[in-house]
Amino acid sequence: MCRTTPSTPRLVQGSFPAKIDNFHIAEGEEPHIVRRKQILAKYPEIEQLFGYDNGPIPYVIAAVMAQLAIASYASSMSWPVFILTSWIIGGAFGHSLALMTHELSHNLVFKTLDYNYYFAIFCNVAMGIPSATTFKKYHMEHHQFQGDTVRDVDIPSHFEAWIFRGLLGKLLFVMSQSFLYSLRPMLVRPKSMNMKDLLNYVVIVGTDFLIYRFWGIAAVGYLVLSQLLGMSLHPIAGHLIAEHFVFDEGVETYSYYGSLNLIAWNVGYHNEHHDFPRVPGWRLPLVKKMAPEFYDNLPTHKSWSYVLWRFITDPNITCYSRTIRTKKKV
Repeated sequence: MCRTTPSTPRLVQGSFPAKIDNFHIAEGEEPHIVRRKQILAKYPEIEQLFGYDNGPIPYVIAAVMAQLAIASYASSMSWPVFILTSWIIGGAFGHSLALMTHELSHNLVFKTLDYNYYFAIFCNVAMGIPSATTFKKYHMEHHQFQGDTVRDVDIPSHFEAWIFRGLLGKLLFVMSQSFLYSLRPMLVRPKSMNMKDLLNYVVIVGTDFLIYRFWGIAAVGYLVLSQLLGMSLHPIAGHLIAEHFVFDEGVETYSYYGSLNLIAWNVGYHNEHHDFPRVPGWRLPLVKKMAPEFYDNLPTHKSWSYVLWRFITDPNITCYSRTIRTKKKV
């Protein structure tokens, strides 16, 4: 059980852990809005952390080059080496780059909006699947309307909760997260394509063709498989479950302060990120340091790998273990 804080919403219609056949329902304002107001009232200097941080740029370029370098050797790998390399190494690089597109979706690397878009597409080149600009459109709504079953497409659908039930179902859910995160938004809340989306598709399809032309189909396969495996049974993929699945009654967002934040751009500081989405990832530890009493007593996850294990094996945690709040649908 977690300690109750002023920003914790009250759950109704059942309590954890018996709530496994429908979503948790929260009353009141979204918790990050409440806590943000409280923290800024006490520590207004946190606003000095707002802005952008281009410090990650050389590390991102190195990660993209590393993925492409490994891809260039993919055709010479045996099948076991190819799969293990795609899973262990490629999965880490690929998911790290995907999380950088998350950082860029908040415009936290460059001052200029378009530069963040273009750098996200650059990251996408080493991922093999066009996704950067589409992710931005839906992710902004996740922050603005957290828990809204219409506008927050981060929440699994009732169909997913029904089909991915039980140990084997939840294992399949974890293994299918890359597909679910790609398909769910388009199915439940389709959006029209804009010019940046078109550019994203053209660049990725074009670079995939060039990679195929010069290094073979195995190189493209390595980049794509790295993304699929990196968002599956991979330690870094634990953040997809850890961030918002209900593990403690009344708590809908969780932070993780472990070492994987080094390659995840501190996305593990997830309460801090939702409280202050205008703070770049590398500065999020400063938020916790400046306002420790607001975070030290919140439940946290110690291991993303254990989160995956717990989600799959614990019958009390299902795809319904998410908090929703009822709002007028649009």
